[in-house]
Amino acid sequence: MRLLLAEDEKEMSAAVEAVLKYSGYKVDCVFDGLAALDMAQKNAYDCLIFDIMMPKMTGVEALKILRQNGDVTPIIMLTAKTEIDDRINSLDAGADDYLMKPFSMGELLARIRSIIRRNSSFSPSILSVASVKLDIEEQTLSCKNSIGLNGKETKLMKLFMLNENKYLSTKDLFSHIWVEEKEVNEEIVWIYISYLRQKLESVNADIQILGEKGESFVLTKK
Repeated sequence: MRLLLAEDEKEMSAAVEAVLKYSGYKVDCVFDGLAALDMAQKNAYDCLIFDIMMPKMTGVEALKILRQNGDVTPIIMLTAKTEIDDRINSLDAGADDYLMKPFSMGELLARIRSIIRRNSSFSPSILSVASVKLDIEEQTLSCKNSIGLNGKETKLMKLFMLNENKYLSTKDLFSHIWVEEKEVNEEIVWIYISYLRQKLESVNADIQILGEKGESFVLTKK
């Protein structure tokens, strides 16, 4: 799982990063709200952790822009303030949870696990990008016509559609879809990208998957 940590107090950021990495997460760290927004818009994350008070742009301001642009990545807000308005503003802006400083790392880890589980369980059954629709339950992809997908194709297409315009590395795609399968390697990612490209073409889709074998891929409108 990949996390983005936006915390301007560098000593605290380093301490939290160390615990998150020890717990098995990949972590990107930034130190202001503008950098947090830029990273969140370019990359796919399983969870965002934003401090409310940061230079250049507050965590709440960055959160509002992400939500306005349709980003549904789970977000946990960190705040040193005790005023209830800060918590209300965070939740109203689209935060999924918040933690008051100082907090225990055990609680943060538990909140991250909970929020990722919840996000996986309650994602929409039908996703849309441009004119293309993915019915996750029926495992069909449609635009000007429809075509069936297998289980892995559906999971991969879902991941792309939830992260439109964000670059997903071959390693990240493999870890999300095939992590528990010991008999395959990252070569399988390119094979399934090729399958999806053929099926997008067959439904005359106005979206495309760009990228080269072994590198990063991105779903964009044509």
